[in-house]
Amino acid sequence: MTDHILVIDEGTTSTRAMLFAKDGSCLGSAQRPLTQHYPAPGLVEHDAAEIWGLTLECAREMVAQAGGAHAIAGIGITNQRETVVFWDRRTGEPLARAIVWQDRRTAEMCEALKAVGHEADVQAKTGLLLDPYFSGSKIGWALKNWPQLQEAGEHLAVGTIESYLVYRLTGGKAHVSDASNASRTALMAIGSGDWDDGLLSLFGVPRSILPQICDSAGQLGMTDASLFGAPIAITGMAGDQQAALIGQSCLEPGQTKATFGTGAFVLTQTGRTLPKSTNRLLATVAWQLGGERHYALEGSVFVAGSLIQWLRDDLGLIDASPDTEPLARSVEDNGGVYLVPALSGLGAPHWQPSARAAIHGLTFAAKKAHVARAALEAMAHQTHDLKTAFAADGADWAELRVDGGMVSNGWMVQDLADILAVEVERPDFVETTALGAAMLAGVGAGLYGSLAEASVMRGKVGRFSPAMDGAARDARLAGWKDALGRVLA
Repeated sequence: MTDHILVIDEGTTSTRAMLFAKDGSCLGSAQRPLTQHYPAPGLVEHDAAEIWGLTLECAREMVAQAGGAHAIAGIGITNQRETVVFWDRRTGEPLARAIVWQDRRTAEMCEALKAVGHEADVQAKTGLLLDPYFSGSKIGWALKNWPQLQEAGEHLAVGTIESYLVYRLTGGKAHVSDASNASRTALMAIGSGDWDDGLLSLFGVPRSILPQICDSAGQLGMTDASLFGAPIAITGMAGDQQAALIGQSCLEPGQTKATFGTGAFVLTQTGRTLPKSTNRLLATVAWQLGGERHYALEGSVFVAGSLIQWLRDDLGLIDASPDTEPLARSVEDNGGVYLVPALSGLGAPHWQPSARAAIHGLTFAAKKAHVARAALEAMAHQTHDLKTAFAADGADWAELRVDGGMVSNGWMVQDLADILAVEVERPDFVETTALGAAMLAGVGAGLYGSLAEASVMRGKVGRFSPAMDGAARDARLAGWKDALGRVLA
């Protein structure tokens, strides 16, 4: 056995493979962009065949760099969650486009279920709310509206991204989903770790099409020998946000991380205690090992890095994402400009799928620097809303560990510390989602005896301390509350 770990990190806007050594050092990376399909307002889809093809390309590059399949101790997989794939069991080929987590097509369906009183039962069983974000309503909608799924009959298989990738990697021998991903479907009873018959009936999803729920680490399947020249064990899996929690070594109750990628996701680890929120936060499985589940309280913001991408690609306000930092520094303040980034509705703690984005406070004095700064400030504002909800649920943050592509922006991270009034910790290696998958795979492959042992892979960190005075902080938050209130109204 060697100490190389191959990680497949299948995100919303790109897919990549990364090669890790046992000490956590990243030895290589291969990445490809994913095509985003927007067939109508509020609808977001991916081509699962493209995802598989690009994933295989990237993985093969890293296997070659490692010196061949024999040099890989195990594969870890982390993925965009809630996104759903529909495929033919016989061929592995997708039967329709994947419905992406951002997709809002089931908003009316979810509202109708709320109207007749189902949300309380769904939350009690799953820790989730009735929202188009989660997979269950997406699956139910597709089964009713896409005839090719009905025609597939017993040959239909459905799963989240990691489930589909494992199916393809193993040549159809394994149809599994780890508990962290399964807990995001609104179909799994979070306390028992199994699909719930009542939830399956509510959303119209037959159990037979779903994967088997498994641990997040262990011998989860073997890749088909034809893919990499020899079989490689798949030894770790987790949804991207749970993987980041592990990669940030949030292994003790109370420790909190925030990932700023396409969206922004905050998780506070709660150990074996299943959290219950009265402030519209979510309970989720952080990981499952040996059949034992550890949990987290979660707040999900739908738009973070995708806001900067929108400023760049659709508005042409910047040439590249890093341009936002010097623009933000070039002005003393936001000039009274606030940006509420409800481009895909609002997530926690508001849960308003019909909300629409707005830029508030524009005057002739406003420059593009003010808009860029307002976009970055929105990260701290949205995170502060979450902090307030977490505190009300008895899980206030003593510090915050941050990661994801956006935190390379030092101005934004300092602004987080200032507005949240807590120490913010940023690791030197910010791709902690992939690192967490590597840690799980290392445990599953036997390189480490526990996640605590695997936490040596995390490496060095830097710290940002609050430096804003209370009056300035209060004024910023008052301006945000006013702009947010107009959107919610």
